[in-house]
Amino acid sequence: MEYLNLKGKTCPVPVIETKNFLESRVVDAIEIVVDDPTASENVRRFLGTRGYSTSVAEENGIYRIEGCRDEASIEVQLQERRSLVYIDGEFMGRGNEELGKILMRTFLNTIKELEVCPWKMVFINSGVKLVASDSEYLNILKDIQGLGIEIIACGTCLDYYHLKEKIGVGRIGNMFEIMTSFNEATNVIRP
Repeated sequence: MEYLNLKGKTCPVPVIETKNFLESRVVDAIEIVVDDPTASENVRRFLGTRGYSTSVAEENGIYRIEGCRDEASIEVQLQERRSLVYIDGEFMGRGNEELGKILMRTFLNTIKELEVCPWKMVFINSGVKLVASDSEYLNILKDIQGLGIEIIACGTCLDYYHLKEKIGVGRIGNMFEIMTSFNEATNVIRP
């Protein structure tokens, strides 16, 4: 059994370090130690998405997450996933716009860390501002596109915001293509 001590680290670091560790070698069984209940739950869920059956034991604020690899579960998960990321605004969540920008940047950067990346990303309404050539997210989205993720921006929305000539990443799509993509997706992720 492999061992990973991640005490003293806050989210999303425990999940990212677990991901990096699992990618560096074949791990059939692992014990991960954290000292934060949120990190414990996030690492447990992450292991589940990677085909590990998990158990968690807590003692005096220390969480021990054990995971055992289940190959059959991994293959089924990889074959069934066809995730579409749907972005309909410039910010993530409601409330403070500065916080929304921070969350959007973190969300987009996290996409690059996923083992199974989304199939497509669709940008509509003011979300199309993220794909513009002067967007603060442009380099992140170019990296995402470089991973093979298709980026589609709504043509009507680009016209509305006068951005059709300023698209910096991805390509222009129409509502029929966007609706077809929703229909073909196995799940939709909306930040």
